[in-house]
Amino acid sequence: MTDSKRDNNPAQHNDPNHDHDAIGHLSADELQAIEEKYDPELRFRDLLPWATGLVGFVLFLLSCYHYYTAGFGIPQAVIHRGLHLSVTLAIVFFAFSAFGNGSARRGPLDIGGMPVWDWAFALLGAVAALYVPWIYSDLAFRVGNPSTLDLTMGTILIVVLLEAVRRSMGWPLPVIAILFMAYAYFGQHMPGILVHPGASWTGIVNHLYLTSQGIYGTALGVIATYVFHFVLFGVMATRIGLGQLFIDVAAALAGRYSGGPAKVSVLSSALLGSISGSSIANTVTTGALTIPAMIRIGYPRHFAAAVEAASSTGGQITPPVMGAVAFLMIEYLGVPLTTILVAALVPAFMHFFGVLLQVHLEARRLGLRGLHPEEIPNALRVIRQGWLSVLPLIILIGVLMSGRTPFAAAFWAITSCIAVLLLQELMAKGVVEGIRGTIHGIIEGFVLGAKQSLSVTAAAALVGVVIGVVTLTGVGFKIAYMVTGTAQGWAAGMHAWLGFLPFEVMSISTMTLLFTLFMTAIVCILMGCGIPTTANYIIMVAVAAPILGLLGVEPLVAHFFVFYFGVLADVTPPVALAAYAAASIAGANGFKAGNTAFRLSMGKALVPFVFVFQPALLLVTDGFTWGAFALAFFGAVSGIWALSAAITGWLFAPLYWAERLMLALAALLLIAPHPVPTMIGVALFLPIIARQLLARRTVVT
Repeated sequence: MTDSKRDNNPAQHNDPNHDHDAIGHLSADELQAIEEKYDPELRFRDLLPWATGLVGFVLFLLSCYHYYTAGFGIPQAVIHRGLHLSVTLAIVFFAFSAFGNGSARRGPLDIGGMPVWDWAFALLGAVAALYVPWIYSDLAFRVGNPSTLDLTMGTILIVVLLEAVRRSMGWPLPVIAILFMAYAYFGQHMPGILVHPGASWTGIVNHLYLTSQGIYGTALGVIATYVFHFVLFGVMATRIGLGQLFIDVAAALAGRYSGGPAKVSVLSSALLGSISGSSIANTVTTGALTIPAMIRIGYPRHFAAAVEAASSTGGQITPPVMGAVAFLMIEYLGVPLTTILVAALVPAFMHFFGVLLQVHLEARRLGLRGLHPEEIPNALRVIRQGWLSVLPLIILIGVLMSGRTPFAAAFWAITSCIAVLLLQELMAKGVVEGIRGTIHGIIEGFVLGAKQSLSVTAAAALVGVVIGVVTLTGVGFKIAYMVTGTAQGWAAGMHAWLGFLPFEVMSISTMTLLFTLFMTAIVCILMGCGIPTTANYIIMVAVAAPILGLLGVEPLVAHFFVFYFGVLADVTPPVALAAYAAASIAGANGFKAGNTAFRLSMGKALVPFVFVFQPALLLVTDGFTWGAFALAFFGAVSGIWALSAAITGWLFAPLYWAERLMLALAALLLIAPHPVPTMIGVALFLPIIARQLLARRTVVT
């Protein structure tokens, strides 16, 4: 099919947003407006001007505090965490109304456009969060025997946290936290292995509020110490044009090929997602430019939304930031950051390889064109004009790899962003206007960075409630025994049917692990619905990772497994937040976009199974050999290719249904990191490739 014929697709011409520049450019302020429109965590309610100014000022001060502590030292942990949490909780009740975004209004019970009870919530939350740091020096003398005031403040903080997370993120996480607390309280009434003596409300509050095992634990600490800084860096890097540079470079590299805008979306989202702490923010930032371009060349709207959502969610597993989970892994696993980043490289490549393959096959199936030469930016010109914006990223990676602390790396990266912003403004506007523009950019960036941290901070503090109940009751290991016991029963039954096959994969131990992985993956996806990447990972480490540990899976491998499937929840209906954000931009059905995004993310779903059975794929695990890595890498790449073709219905030409079924079977055999099933998978795959090549040659002739 020629380009002229492909251009006749009416979707290219009837779109009201069609213009000559297929990808386009947006300013930092325009991108911020788009984020606030489509990201539910940034939709602040309307306040009266003085209240809006107060909120902005406090957010700016919060960013300034974290910027200073990153460079010049963090105070005592409980003080740092308590201060961060108190400010966050106060602002959440200013920012989010109880039932949707209300308009500013005056009334007998309104102050500044918000009801007086929201002021009460904000004040109580701030005081309760600061209470523990205030009494910390005396706390050692009464842990386990809290005073009436301790109990009151702890109860207030738990209630305020539940409401803050409900307002900013919805019901899923508060419901989970309430169920866990109910389990701790009513433990003596639980069935079977789940039974425990039960804890009084005093005991629950003492553990969750006055110890480091609950609200003030690792989850909140990592958010306040690492995540905030990298969210702020991502915002500042976008303001100096790094996001636009990524999009332009991706357009220059991939725009000319079949289905070009979709490939631009995949590459640019991978690049931007590597420094972004939020899959939703990544989706709307790049999707505002790439989704309309995909629709214009002929991709269905739901598919365009799905491509952006799947790609942006993949950014959460891409080094160096990995949605800030890399820094959580440092705390939990006690390994160097370089180990985490190296281990993430190949699985991240596999995800984007799978999305690119399906995008390419879909474009070939639909006969879609790439961008015209005049629509593609010149790579050299783009780099020459925007190279300054890359410097902060280079500095970030350099400092991280040098062994310095992550927050020190973030400090120097943010500082370099400010320096680049100043230089850009001076070159464009002169001294006076340039300085004024720099100050404006810093204020806007710091305010937006603090905005983006609100929901994840509240969520992390509430996750501390879940983790506290797990440590108080030991329910994590009880769930692990339940899951592995069920998996062993299923494996024994399967072995009775298929044990005669001469494959190691059919042994009871291997099948037990396989069934355990399936159940763990489902739990991770369900628990991840509507919960940020970092919060979901923390819960899964406490609840799901011990399940794999009982079966001998290395801790690093187990953590990566639960992390990957938790991230997959962002594109898994019914609560596919990234897919719904992309669907809003595309004007598509959110559920349909979510299903398609999940299909596009099959590489991310397959690869964790591969690296559990063959940890060499992570490069840094015990007993690594290049031979094992080569077999696992070849099998994963071939399996993703076969499965992508089976799902799309196209390899080099249209596929028959029988061929699609054979390819799906071949994919499952290829990803099994064992020579025998791999060879059988290759034997199934090669004849279909040969038939497809012959069919393509016949069509061309």
